[in-house]
Amino acid sequence: MIGDPTRARMLAVLMGGETLAAGELAAAAGVTAPTASAHIAKLLDAELVVLRSKGRHRYVRLAGEEVAHVLEALSFVAERSAHADKWERGAYKPLKAARTCYRHIAGELGVALFEGLMARGTLLPQDGHCALSDAGRTELRALGLELPAETDAPRRFAHPCFDWSERRDHLAGSLAVSLLDHGLAHGWLRRIKDSRALQLTPPGAQALAPWINR
Repeated sequence: MIGDPTRARMLAVLMGGETLAAGELAAAAGVTAPTASAHIAKLLDAELVVLRSKGRHRYVRLAGEEVAHVLEALSFVAERSAHADKWERGAYKPLKAARTCYRHIAGELGVALFEGLMARGTLLPQDGHCALSDAGRTELRALGLELPAETDAPRRFAHPCFDWSERRDHLAGSLAVSLLDHGLAHGWLRRIKDSRALQLTPPGAQALAPWINR
C-alpha cells in the first residue's frame, strides 16, 4: 500500500501533520482528482488516513502518530545508504535544519530541542518515555505553553522518536504537538510553502534559547 509511488507522495505530504483537501492532495501528488480519490479510498481502507467531509469538500490527514512513525522509519531504511552530503543540497537542506514529523519538530532543531530539554532537566527519562519535572512544568508554562494532560498513558505525553536525517531522537507525543502548535501560533516557527520544512524565527530562537543554545 505504501510502496505505490502516488500513495507514497500523498503520505509524504501528510507527514507535515496538516489536514489537506482532497484536491490539494491530488495536486501535491501530481494526479487528477479521480485518480486521487481512488488512492485515498485505498488508504482509508488500510486505515492509514482518515477522512472528514465538510459540505462538498473532503479533507484528509494521517490516521495518527503511529502511522507517522512507520513512515519515518521506512524513510530511514530507504535512505540508509545515501551519501551524507545529500542533506546539504537542494530541498533536503531546509528539511535537515527543521521540519515537521507528523506534528512534532524534527531535524536539527527538533533533536537539539529534545536534547536540551533533557540536559536542562525540563524532561526526565522514564521507562521508554519522558516526564516533566516540577521545574520544567514551571519553565514551559512561563513561555505561555498550555500543557497537555499527563494521562494514564504517559508514553503518549512525551517520548523519543528516531529522526530520519539526524539518526538521533526528537521529541514526540502530546507535549511535542503543543510545542509545535504554540511555536507556529506565536510566530516562533514558520512553515515553508509546499514543504515540511520549518524556519526558526528570531523570536523563536530567543524563546527557545535555554534549550537549544547549549
